Amino acid sequence: MKLHNNTIRGVHTALQAIFEEGQYADKVIERTLKSNPKWGSKDRSFIAETTYEMVRWWRLINFLSPSTNLWDLFGTYWLMQGNDLPDWEEFERLHPEKIKAKYESIKDPGLLESVPEWLHNLGAKELGAIWEKEIHALNEEAEVVLRVNTLKTSRERLKNQLAEDGIKTYILKGYPDALILEERQNVFRHPAFKAGLFEVQDASSQLVATTLAVEPGMRVIDACAGAGGKSLHLAALMENKGKVISMDVEEWKLQQAKLRARRNGVSIFEPKLIEGSKTIKRLKETADRLLLDVPCSGLGVLRRNPDTKWKLSPESIEKVQQTQQEILQSYPSMLKKGGQMVYATCSILPSENEEQVKKFLASEAGKDFELLEEKKVFAHENGFDGFYMARLLKK
Repeated sequence: MKLHNNTIRGVHTALQAIFEEGQYADKVIERTLKSNPKWGSKDRSFIAETTYEMVRWWRLINFLSPSTNLWDLFGTYWLMQGNDLPDWEEFERLHPEKIKAKYESIKDPGLLESVPEWLHNLGAKELGAIWEKEIHALNEEAEVVLRVNTLKTSRERLKNQLAEDGIKTYILKGYPDALILEERQNVFRHPAFKAGLFEVQDASSQLVATTLAVEPGMRVIDACAGAGGKSLHLAALMENKGKVISMDVEEWKLQQAKLRARRNGVSIFEPKLIEGSKTIKRLKETADRLLLDVPCSGLGVLRRNPDTKWKLSPESIEKVQQTQQEILQSYPSMLKKGGQMVYATCSILPSENEEQVKKFLASEAGKDFELLEEKKVFAHENGFDGFYMARLLKK
């Protein structure tokens, strides 16, 4: 592939915003691509994919590069991909044979998988031999998975509709609403997306709503709804009958969810801002089903959010664990007796998952609850994001 100076500079701009200003990679790339309308689709793909992959392998690239100069870092990455560098003065300090020899001398598995040393140690401590397999899988590029909106179409009809426009997908066994793109591309501009026929949602994430075992006519609370992806899935599983109350502490996220619900044709959606403990108390024992898709480290979704591992710290993980237990101690009061709730994270750490559930069940707040089932989803086993789900019954 021929390199172009202006697209490499686009990558440089994005990396500076991510690592020097601490901005989120997805937002940075979106803004970077909008900055130059002259870039074609190949240029845009190059910038987005190169930025994501350099973020993913940032520690390893910095170790192999002769300096922290962005041209040296890019050139090192380019050589790591098995490519040749053009004869530009910007790359004159790079010697492929030295980089290769340095790479072959690495013995540290955390460096080879390009994760912070403290995180590698934590993962190995909590997951043992599974950690090495899992972090290797989480360093692979994520596939683009669609969730078919069954309120408006069927999976077969959507598959055929996309195929007519040259977008090839395949069906994933065991995931009734999922379609996977055969080739990565921007599907947000497609008329079918604008018409609300599908959402982009990883296959593992789609398991969360189905685990809650909802039925039409139920009153369901999605208590950590964010931008509403799982609320929309719940509404579709309920055939748009009943009520889905989507709650969050961030009003802007609920506004996004409201727009998505309108596009999806969901009429049973009700956004509710959590303004404090009073909001939770007012909804005491009103829900047939309760979803607690709690804040977490996000380690299970590193494939699509590789910058997460550079933003985490031991302190941030400890803080999020405190938040998880606070939610478990308070929010289940909204569930009726005989109702069911799902505690879910997109983390793979037992300290955020089964250990939190055990702590809740052993507490006063959890004494009336019974664990019905647990699902631990690992990327190295199913090829999709890492997730955890626990379904509990309020006796």
